[in-house]
Amino acid sequence: MAFTIELSRLQPSQLYINREKLSVVTDAASRGELFDPVPVKELDERLILTDGHTRAVAAHLAGQVEIEAEWDEDELDWDAYRECVHWCLEEGVSGVAALALRVVPGEEFETLWIARCHAMQAELDRKRRVRE
Repeated sequence: MAFTIELSRLQPSQLYINREKLSVVTDAASRGELFDPVPVKELDERLILTDGHTRAVAAHLAGQVEIEAEWDEDELDWDAYRECVHWCLEEGVSGVAALALRVVPGEEFETLWIARCHAMQAELDRKRRVRE
């Protein structure tokens, strides 16, 4: 069930936004297209975005103060999300407004974010195998 929440209450779990994807979302919004609510979960007393970062940034850039959200019911890799939120907080990305300042070209996004996440996931997997 969707609910409305202030964008300022949401903690990103992503450090960058893909400029090309943001352009597509912004163009669609300008045509009046509606988007699914952004998924959120509580983690360590923070309400985190588990997905929908581009939609949240597009809403912020359009001057919206609130966004439609819904509780993410998926099972998530909490170790990975904790690490991503930790990275965000380390780099000053403590809200959607800060994330909006980190829009990069698609190629950079792949290098700066996707590759970093893949390396982190591989390391988490390695540590889990060692524990077993």
